[in-house]
Amino acid sequence: MAHITCIKCESTNLVGYGKTKAGTPRFKCRDCGKVFCPPKPKGPLGDMRLTLKEAASICRLMVEGMSIRSIERITGHHRDTVLKLLVLVGEKCERIMAEKVRGVSATYIQCDEVYCFVQCKQRKSISPLTGQQFAFTALDAETKMLLAYSIGKRDSATAHDLMHQLAKRIEDAPEITTDAFAAFVNAIESAFLGDVHYTQLNKQFHAEFDPGRARYSPAKLISQAKQIIFGSPDKDLASTSHVERANLTIRMHMRRFTRLTNAFSKKLENLKAAFALHAVWYNFVRVHQTLRCTPAQEAGIEASIWEMEDVVTAV
Repeated sequence: MAHITCIKCESTNLVGYGKTKAGTPRFKCRDCGKVFCPPKPKGPLGDMRLTLKEAASICRLMVEGMSIRSIERITGHHRDTVLKLLVLVGEKCERIMAEKVRGVSATYIQCDEVYCFVQCKQRKSISPLTGQQFAFTALDAETKMLLAYSIGKRDSATAHDLMHQLAKRIEDAPEITTDAFAAFVNAIESAFLGDVHYTQLNKQFHAEFDPGRARYSPAKLISQAKQIIFGSPDKDLASTSHVERANLTIRMHMRRFTRLTNAFSKKLENLKAAFALHAVWYNFVRVHQTLRCTPAQEAGIEASIWEMEDVVTAV
């Protein structure tokens, strides 16, 4: 019994004290008198009672665009359990992205931002953790791999976080294309120290005079201009088309990004966890229709397609 310690005083001076009705052995501490059952070893889901199959099934529903309450109705598991699982798996996915996405050879990278909001619209927000939030993403145009992302306000801090993540995960000097968001310039210069080829794509849209139409319909593109900021990128290949298509995948596969619904995130923590799960599913689990393999396989950092069980059980 040397490997078992008292849960109160951490003494190893224990004696057997029978069993519970379920057959679990009990012990009594000779030093403090505490009677206890030894804690069960935690599995990949911690203290959650879900089976691996149930947890993987819930995660599959989340990455296929279902809302939390829809998952509750289909699986029979309470929404609090679903959200607890989301946060747990989201933390695992953040570690997977940080550890697995390293040393990627990426030549053409496209960056963009996706809008959403947490708890309330910006005009009613009284905290930086609520109101409008943006998912900044960096996509490899050739392998379609989501190299890095950052969730936060549309400001310099989030742009810097994205670019510093990106600089740690890729090799060589890439060609980066972004929209005309001014904070990207200093962020890229700070992260890559000039060892980069950078083009800004400035798009001009037609101003809508009908407020109702402007709210629900995309604005009409009038013109776009490419401006070289750093290095000597190939202007003809400067584009954000691939990352904008990935934005559609984000909105289709994460219910909290779907516009004009009440499925928006209520906590920033849940939003970050959901995006981490989506990023790992997109890179390692989902087979890209054009590539006929996962982006991770195409980038050469994984040899096989992952299952959702592999994500849930990741350490």
